[in-house]
Amino acid sequence: MKEKRETETIICNGCGKEICVTDGIPKEDMLSVEKRWGYFSGKDNEVHRFDLCEDCYDRLIAQFVIAPETENGE
Repeated sequence: MKEKRETETIICNGCGKEICVTDGIPKEDMLSVEKRWGYFSGKDNEVHRFDLCEDCYDRLIAQFVIAPETENGE
């Protein structure tokens, strides 16, 4: 028998804010990133994962020289 574990909170890697998760659904929207680095990087085959709350995401993209592409979800 396999034990199923559910995440109760997600912690923002940027600011440490806790985001509650109820029935598998985060109570705030957030950005989750998973990146497996390729052979031509200094992180050959490493997998990096992190989560950002919306405020930390906004601070991050404010630093971009070229803004991310956006579209309205309608």
